[in-house]
Amino acid sequence: MQKTTSPLLGDTPHMQLASPTPDRLELVLSGAWRMTAAPPSLEPLRQQLTALPGPRRVTVSCQGLTAWDSSFMTFLLSIRALCASHDLDLDGSGLPPGAQRLLALALAAPELPPPLPRPTRQPVLARLGQGAINTAIGGRKTLTFLGEAAIAFSRFLRGAARFRWRDLLQLIQECGAQALPIISLVSVLVGLILAFVGAVQLRLFGAEIYVANLVGIGMTREMGAMMAAVVMAGRTGAAFAAQLGTMQVNEEVDALNTLGIAPMEFLVLPRLLALVLMMPLLCLYADFMGILGGMVVGISMLDLPLPQYLNQTIDSITLHHFLLGVTKSLVFGVLVAMSGCLRGLQCGRSAQAVGEVATSAVVTSIVAIIVADGIFAVVANFLNV
Repeated sequence: MQKTTSPLLGDTPHMQLASPTPDRLELVLSGAWRMTAAPPSLEPLRQQLTALPGPRRVTVSCQGLTAWDSSFMTFLLSIRALCASHDLDLDGSGLPPGAQRLLALALAAPELPPPLPRPTRQPVLARLGQGAINTAIGGRKTLTFLGEAAIAFSRFLRGAARFRWRDLLQLIQECGAQALPIISLVSVLVGLILAFVGAVQLRLFGAEIYVANLVGIGMTREMGAMMAAVVMAGRTGAAFAAQLGTMQVNEEVDALNTLGIAPMEFLVLPRLLALVLMMPLLCLYADFMGILGGMVVGISMLDLPLPQYLNQTIDSITLHHFLLGVTKSLVFGVLVAMSGCLRGLQCGRSAQAVGEVATSAVVTSIVAIIVADGIFAVVANFLNV
């Protein structure tokens, strides 16, 4: 019987090679196998397998094993890989029961597939074609979403929509009362900016009083609805996308479909109704706060009397200015709600996708708001409103 002993002695990892029969090689592992101690070298085993072509089976004996941890399992896997390279079988029946189970579990796990080759850069025409295909697919999904939303709204008008009214009331509070602080701050600052810019220019002509006209008309026709919509896009539209995206990740949307409840009615419709109901009120509130901010500049900077400023503002603003702003706010509310819900339902199945859809919802909402505002400007000019 041939024996080879490693130089490590005592309570350290120790490996001894023995060949009790010509067709079997025995590995005697003893000592304490811990990560703090370096394992013995596999070079003696490699030399033994190369020098003795006779062994067809390698066995492991652990009678002198005092302690072991994950480093012991790593060493066993290395032994098995070395035996496999020489077309030999490793018999682990002499291992501790716990080590046998861990070894079986490690061998049961499938091997990782080889890494995919690095994709080559596609030609320009191929990328343009793929972009066109992706745009067409996105357009089809958007049209499908709009159609389903229209069907859900028609069911609501007939009283057949399935959603919880308490959800609608909670969303109304979130979209309305809880948005007043940020709407107040932004609207007052916009009114201050409009009045300050107008005052610098109108003072050159001695027409400081017309700052009231500039602020009043600018806020009621344009800036009130626009700034309220932009704020709600960043605040509420992103929240809608994140909420629905998280539900998509947690498979709650799939659960609703399984229960026979349409997500478009249960999730999208209350958010759409809440924002459409609150946007006109937020627009009127933003108009008032913007006029208030302009009045502060007019009284403090231009020394205009308060009654004169108020009378000039009332004389300059007409009903169609308010109606145009409120109409814009209704359309902007629909765009913000639809953009947030659309991106949320298109969310992937990862946490990163939730952040991506929230960002996409804000960008989509703001772009849609600006495009819609441009269309309103053209139509209002054509109708001489």
